[in-house]
Amino acid sequence: MNPMAATAVQPVRVMICDDSAVARGVIAGLLADDPAIAVIARAGDGLAAMDRLGDAEFDVVVLDVEMSGMDGLTALPLLLGARPGLRVIMVSAVTTRGAAATLRALRLGAADCIAKPGPTFASQTDFQRELLAKVKGLARPARPTALFHTRPEPAHALPLILAVGSSTGGPQALFSLLKGLGPGVPVPILITQHISASFIPLLADQLTRIGAAPCHEAIDGAALLPGHAYLAPGDRHLLVEGPAHQIRARLSSEPAENYCRPSIDPMLRGASAACGGRVLVAMLTGMGQDGLRGTRDVVAAGGCAIAQDEASSVVWGMPGAIALEGLCHDVLPLSEMPRRLLGLIGPATAARSR
Repeated sequence: MNPMAATAVQPVRVMICDDSAVARGVIAGLLADDPAIAVIARAGDGLAAMDRLGDAEFDVVVLDVEMSGMDGLTALPLLLGARPGLRVIMVSAVTTRGAAATLRALRLGAADCIAKPGPTFASQTDFQRELLAKVKGLARPARPTALFHTRPEPAHALPLILAVGSSTGGPQALFSLLKGLGPGVPVPILITQHISASFIPLLADQLTRIGAAPCHEAIDGAALLPGHAYLAPGDRHLLVEGPAHQIRARLSSEPAENYCRPSIDPMLRGASAACGGRVLVAMLTGMGQDGLRGTRDVVAAGGCAIAQDEASSVVWGMPGAIALEGLCHDVLPLSEMPRRLLGLIGPATAARSR
């Protein structure tokens, strides 16, 4: 036997569910370009996908939101109920209705989402890169809980900004975090979420509707106000311009960092520079290491970082990166993060969370 074959890693097993035979074929072809992925089933609607579950084990399902027959929103809870631990990536058209349905799917347990590039799949390159990264990132096996050490709390003045980074699993984590923080947080909340640009306005609207901090898509040059949350817009970095007590948003079209635009790193660098290091970082679930270099800058300047723990993260890439480098002042379950953050922002706000 070839010793290399004996130790080969099993490819990620994928099912594609879309009511368009053309879309199924295109997506399968894009995935087939990576030898680490094997498309082992295709289904034309949610009911057919349920039937396929009995044929083989799957790591990831790529599930279209809008289908004739059983649609993706109907199928999602059935798939997750039948196969706990199954990772589902929602695929939707770039429409308001498609974005709304996709965000609902994320709250129902979908691991991630991606926007279709159009009826002809004309812009396949970016779509393929994003799809391959999501499929392989979600299918990585769970590691034993990593060992890390936390830092003592910083001694300098209270933060002027709460900067939040999130990616895979991030929308549902943001709902939980902002709801836990509640209204009236006495600093601006800046958020960079890796998600297709078409989802950003609706995500801001839905975050506002939970009744915590009003959430806005950031506008270039606009003042960043305490008690408000600001989402980096699609395809532009969210930066911060001083002076420290009159900070404003700056949007940048500089090249992507960590394959992302918006990227968390430039947000953290800009916030730290504008506020003299008085930044509190909350790193939520997500694959990759975006935010690691920016968190280094914040902590080196005297700021503070809190990371979501591995057990409550969909993917422990971004929070794990800063935790394993020893940059965190605490590593906590998502449910415990709001109280800790409020305590670091100020004692008066911490009392509200009790």
